[in-house]
Amino acid sequence: MNIVDTHAHLCSDEFGKDLPKVLERAKKAGVIAIIAVGENLKDARKNLKLSKKYPMIIPAAGLYPTIVDLSYAKMLHDFLEHHKNAFHAIGEVGLDYWKIKNKEEREIQRQIFKSFVQLSKRLDLPLNVHSRSAGHHAIDILLKEGASRVQLHAFDGKASAAQQAVEAGYYFSIPPSVVHSRQKQKLVKYLPLKCLLVETDSPVLGPDPKKRNEPANARLSIKAISEIKGVSEGNVANITFENTKRLYGSLIN
Repeated sequence: MNIVDTHAHLCSDEFGKDLPKVLERAKKAGVIAIIAVGENLKDARKNLKLSKKYPMIIPAAGLYPTIVDLSYAKMLHDFLEHHKNAFHAIGEVGLDYWKIKNKEEREIQRQIFKSFVQLSKRLDLPLNVHSRSAGHHAIDILLKEGASRVQLHAFDGKASAAQQAVEAGYYFSIPPSVVHSRQKQKLVKYLPLKCLLVETDSPVLGPDPKKRNEPANARLSIKAISEIKGVSEGNVANITFENTKRLYGSLIN
């Protein structure tokens, strides 16, 4: 079983003391690659270092949507441009209307998100998108800006809000929290297998909210999708793996 954890925060301090053991457990669970996303410049630099040390780590760089700072976004743009051959995705980026309530800040957030969509097109890199409490708003921007290579991570909107994204060929990644989240279960039931990926969002969104999540738990996402869809775990693993290869290309073997 080949599994790719398409969204994990391995640069988190929570993995500072035992990352080698975390990666070994992931391998034993069938995880062959992990896309390490970032939230700022510090994360971007750390993900590059981690990817050089651990071949199964695929580095990404992004700006968490709650950082509503145009000048900081420009610095991250420049960093990605300078290291465009080293990174394999832009993420996480997007919108967060759960934390950002102010009208002016939301407008800056949208501007930053649009700029990263355009950057992804210039660099031909997939987008790993955060859209908490802003699902249809994020999808609307992605469509209007012409994004084509898109992963919507831990989508928390209604299943019906995802339809336009499905039609556009976007992918939705399912975290292990699906085992206790009715919203995620409904989303999996509604979405076709052809647009599903698996993720962990480690160290959060695990099967037990009180415990640290880690990439090995991507196997639990496979199991949950299998049970909800009434399809074997092997088929779910194969289909989500092929979906991941279509989005992320030849770096996934």
